[in-house]
Amino acid sequence: MSVVILDFGSQYTRLIARRLRELNAFSVVLPGDASLEEISRHEPQALLLSGSPASIFERTAPRPRPEVLDSGLPVLGICYGMHCLVEAHGGRLARGERREYGRALLSHSHGPLFKGLPEELEVWMSHADGVEELPPGWEKAASSCECSVAAAYALEGKAAGVQFHPEVTHTPQGTALLANFLDMADVRRDWTPENTLQMLLDEVRRKVGSDSVLLGLSGGVDSTTLAVLLAHAGVDHSAVFVDHGLLRRGERQEVESAVRPLGVNLNVVDAGSLFLDRLRGVQDPEEKRRAVGAAFIDVFEEQARRLGPFRFLAQGTLYPDVIESAGGTGAANIKSHHNVGGLPQHLGFELLEPLRFLFKDEVREMAKLLGLPAELRLRHPFPGPGLAVRVLGEVTARRLDILRRADAEFVAALREHGLYDQVWQALAVLTPARSVGVTGDGRSYGHVVALRAVTGVDGMTADWARLPHEFLDQVAGRITRRVPEVGRVVYDITSKPPGTIEWE
Repeated sequence: MSVVILDFGSQYTRLIARRLRELNAFSVVLPGDASLEEISRHEPQALLLSGSPASIFERTAPRPRPEVLDSGLPVLGICYGMHCLVEAHGGRLARGERREYGRALLSHSHGPLFKGLPEELEVWMSHADGVEELPPGWEKAASSCECSVAAAYALEGKAAGVQFHPEVTHTPQGTALLANFLDMADVRRDWTPENTLQMLLDEVRRKVGSDSVLLGLSGGVDSTTLAVLLAHAGVDHSAVFVDHGLLRRGERQEVESAVRPLGVNLNVVDAGSLFLDRLRGVQDPEEKRRAVGAAFIDVFEEQARRLGPFRFLAQGTLYPDVIESAGGTGAANIKSHHNVGGLPQHLGFELLEPLRFLFKDEVREMAKLLGLPAELRLRHPFPGPGLAVRVLGEVTARRLDILRRADAEFVAALREHGLYDQVWQALAVLTPARSVGVTGDGRSYGHVVALRAVTGVDGMTADWARLPHEFLDQVAGRITRRVPEVGRVVYDITSKPPGTIEWE
């Protein structure tokens, strides 16, 4: 059972999914023009129509299919989604002469969406067009100074729309409003860690049966959780950890010592020369990811012949990976993940990706229930292509060595100052820039390293970490002293969006 979110391109669509899951309602994101058949496969209890950068008056503006809105499912339209509902039910919309953006105060709020909430509410607006006349049988539920119809609902049935964005933190009562919609739609609220774990175990057992699974293990929380999940499910599996020469300092040893005690059947493959050879001369980030993805598959196929036969290749793919790799029609491809967009079309395995619809924080909940120690559960994320996407430009053994040492100094300093667990991810990036400096009494021309640390929960959004200036000063000095090839250190203060966490 789920709430299906139809995505019309809003920057906030993923936040809607997160908010619903926080309310223990399972949610999935589908393209705005998804067919009723596709939607039905997810056993929907309700629909939610997202916002959009488009105007309903544009000839090519996206719309839900008529049969979807005629399905009788409870539906909530947010911003542009409200416009789609009003238009489909015979109301009238008006072009906005000026855009309403930012905080607004609702007044006279009433109706099922506002149950238990005050009549005046602070909300976040982002729209130009608006509702001029409601459809027959609809009633206005709230207004603001700039918006005469800020919320409305159908007197019969379970349809409603809001002009503002309840999913963002700038709408303080937004989560309560979404909870009211779930109640109005009689949505089951059983998306709990315990139920989710049991669902994943049942899914793996049902799909795999008596076949064998080859697992690509990176040592991060996603693939490690998957390895233990397979073990708990009683699935015959072999885990392959590929040392692709793109790891952080000491990472191979850390992975082996942490994973073997968990009872995982671990096989370590030294493939550093293969990956470096595939990356020789490659500078484009997407080409790097595809090269790494293809090399991974080649290694796995070789291991399958040695250890197999295997029917399945298991991967710790998460929902943000799928979303950012354009997992649905109409979604923007932000960057290909080596285990999603970077996979070659022909695979010798069937993919097994039971974590595919989970966010990072949900995986950590699974890891806790499966008994993974905190040092594994709370480890910072690390990209599958490793340092290849943190060395900007061509990847060489020498440039990897410089970055590996700088990164190790940064992470070690975070741990020493008790800051490691206060940030969601921290990393160093070796830029292609060189900078003039002074070393001793002479001129130097060293590499420029960028440090990045972010706070976040699920990887979909992130804010740059406000690390103390004194700490950053110490780290910069530490790196330039201990990694003499580096002549300048800078700190990245870009949030996600507009940036991504990784630079490539």
